Amino acid sequence: MTNDARTEPHVPSSDELVWQGSPSQLLNFPVFLVCALLFWLVIPIFVALWKWLVVRNLRYELTTERLRVRSGVLNKALEELELYRVRDYKLEQPLILRLFSLGNVTVTSTDVSQPTVTLRAIINSEQVREQIRFYVEDCRTRKRVRAIDLE
Repeated sequence: MTNDARTEPHVPSSDELVWQGSPSQLLNFPVFLVCALLFWLVIPIFVALWKWLVVRNLRYELTTERLRVRSGVLNKALEELELYRVRDYKLEQPLILRLFSLGNVTVTSTDVSQPTVTLRAIINSEQVREQIRFYVEDCRTRKRVRAIDLE
C-alpha cells in the first residue's frame, strides 16, 4: 500500500446531519397571485416558474457542527456557518406563516462573511430553533469556546 500525496487521510468526522429542510412555496404566494391574474401576458408564467425554482433549490442543513445553506438554480452556492460562532437565535411567526404552521428562524453570528442567516418559512420552526440552540451549546462545549460580550 503506497501513500499517495494527492489523497487525504480518512479522519472520522463527528459532523452528522441532524435536520434538513427547505422553505415553503408560500413565500411565493404574492408573486403567484399576480402571475395568475396576468397569465394571458405569457411572461408572468416564466416569472412564476423561476420563483418556484429558486425556492425549490434552496436547502437548509443543520449538522452537529455547522448550519449550511445551499442555493442556486443555474449557479450553485454553499454557505456554511460554524455553530460555535452563533451569538443569538430568534424565532418569528408572522400571522400568515403561523396559519400554515411555519416560521422564520434567524441566527446571528460572529461570522464576517454571513453574520445573519434566516431560515425562512420552515415547518416545525420551534423545534428547529431548539435543535440549533442545543447543538450550538454542544459544539461550544466540545471545542471549549466561550462567547464573550464586550459592551
